[in-house]
Amino acid sequence: MSSPDEQLLTPTGTIASTSDRRRVIFATVIGTTIEWYDFFTYATAAALVFAQIYFAPAGPGVATLLSFLTVGLSFLFRPLGAFLAGHFGDKYGRRTILMVTLMLMGVSTTLIGVIPTYDAIGVAAPIILIGLRILQGVSAGGEWGGAVLMAVEHAPKKQRGLFGAAPQIGVPLGLLASSGVMAIMTALAPGDAFIEWGWRVPFLLSVVLILVGWYVRRRVEESPVFAQIAQRREQTRMPIVELFRKHALLVVVAALVFAGSNAAGYMTTGYIQNYATNPAGPGMDRGLVLWVVTASSVVWLLTTWFSGILSDRIGRKRTLLLGWAAQFVGVVLLFPLADTADPWLLLLGLAILSVGIGVSYGPISSYYAELFPASIRFSGVSITYAFGAILGGAFAPTIASALLQATGSSVPIAVYLVGMTLIGLVATLVIRDRTGVPLGLEYESEQSQPAFVWDRVDAVTTR
Repeated sequence: MSSPDEQLLTPTGTIASTSDRRRVIFATVIGTTIEWYDFFTYATAAALVFAQIYFAPAGPGVATLLSFLTVGLSFLFRPLGAFLAGHFGDKYGRRTILMVTLMLMGVSTTLIGVIPTYDAIGVAAPIILIGLRILQGVSAGGEWGGAVLMAVEHAPKKQRGLFGAAPQIGVPLGLLASSGVMAIMTALAPGDAFIEWGWRVPFLLSVVLILVGWYVRRRVEESPVFAQIAQRREQTRMPIVELFRKHALLVVVAALVFAGSNAAGYMTTGYIQNYATNPAGPGMDRGLVLWVVTASSVVWLLTTWFSGILSDRIGRKRTLLLGWAAQFVGVVLLFPLADTADPWLLLLGLAILSVGIGVSYGPISSYYAELFPASIRFSGVSITYAFGAILGGAFAPTIASALLQATGSSVPIAVYLVGMTLIGLVATLVIRDRTGVPLGLEYESEQSQPAFVWDRVDAVTTR
């Protein structure tokens, strides 16, 4: 028999036991892993290949910048995905949107693997590449919010951080899978063979991942909170309008929290591969760097999972503050260690940075879910996350590359990352800790209370 807390969390449906919830967690993990495998595979290919085969006529330096710009371009379309997914997710449910975003990401990623080169079809090649990258951005913008709410809204109140970390670990798992497959392909197709065809294989493998993700997700029941909303016919007609009418400032400030983590995160998911293999810099072997990134993603994974558990014990805000402290150390040490061209020291630098990224990233899902009322929660978490991604990670590799080309030094890059870390820290400090706020529709008034430290009314009574 379920506990009173479980009954409150699952007023409809059959998700009531621990095994049922594990199925939900697995579905959110596998889905976000596939999404981010696709996303990071593109980022890695942009760092290692695309400048040569799609943008080479622009010249080496400009081609590299253009290649990284396509990484950032997709972020500009994440809000579109977030708006669409948030609107329809708040009206028609979390589960349906998750299926749509999974298919969109998988199909666009697979098609990237068959695009002819610039030499073969001319300017049409980069245009097609950019178009498919935009579709990836739309998909990513809608995926995260749905996965987070499926996990957090099914979770026991005292384990939201743990359950919310499930979709979060899909990011380092996606990086682990992407870097691992890319590293294997550099061994199977070394040198020019990797440029000619080896890089395409990881994209084509997305077909298999789509089938796995579809099978897993179709077996998961709708979020109990949305089921409650639908049962009472209390869906908000225009959730996005309601979100910005009542919570615009909260969206902006909370987006800055994620931006601080995301800027540092994209050093490990695209830029460091280019920096460490640059013949004018460390000049390390491509395959070796990919294996180092793969190993560091394990650290990211473990600390992300740990920080979700930690946030249930000490609160989301305190956990985030620990993450900012660790991230500060990581961004200061990364490039000096990379400049040694020693793979072990590069691994040390990436591992330290990954600790900070993991601890500041793990609680974000439950942190965001507890900020917004149930009826507009999908819109709130999706749009806030998308804006944070633009402000933080969208052009972080491009900015880093431009700073390096302009100054010939990695110091300005470190200064930029320190600045982003401090922005995340300040944004965290000004938002109240809402750990434990009830998520059901019956608590809309409590969820809507002021969220900032300067407000006189506390945002939540933690139970």
